[in-house]
Amino acid sequence: MTANVDGINEIIVNRLIESKKTISAAESCTGGLFTALITDVSGASEILEESIVTYSNEAKMRELGVKKSTLDAVGAVSRETARQMAEGIRAHTGADIGVGITGIAGPGGGTPEKPVGTVFVGLAADGKSEVLELHLDGNRERVREQTCRSAFEAVGKLI
Repeated sequence: MTANVDGINEIIVNRLIESKKTISAAESCTGGLFTALITDVSGASEILEESIVTYSNEAKMRELGVKKSTLDAVGAVSRETARQMAEGIRAHTGADIGVGITGIAGPGGGTPEKPVGTVFVGLAADGKSEVLELHLDGNRERVREQTCRSAFEAVGKLI
C-alpha cells in the first residue's frame, strides 16, 4: 500500500535529482515509510544514499550516535533525539541532507506530556540542523502519512 501524500514525494525526489543533492534518513515511528515513498519514484537511486530504521534506543545509539544522556534526559521522542538522528545519518552516509524522524504513531504509547501524534522531524544540511515539532491527529496510518508529508515539505525548503 502506498501512503497518500498527494505526489509530494515525486516532486521532492525530482527536485533533489535536478539539484544533484543526496538524502539519507533515519526513521523510527514511520518504520521506513519515508524511504519507501522516496523509492516509489523512478530515479530515486540517483539521490538516496542510505536509510535505516532505528526503532530501539540501542539502535539509535549504535547506528546514529544518539547520546545515551539525551535518551535518559528527554527520551527517544524529543527534539534533541530527532536532531541527533538527522546529524548522525548525514555524518554516516555523507548525504547532503539527513532526515531523522521519531514520534508516537499510536494507538498506544502516548503519555499526557507526549500524546499519540507527537512527532519530531530533524533535518541536517550544510552544517546546520533544525527540528520540526508536530502534533498530529488520526490513526497510526494517518500519523505516519502526515509525518512523511511534513518531512518532504521540510526537505523541499532545503533544496
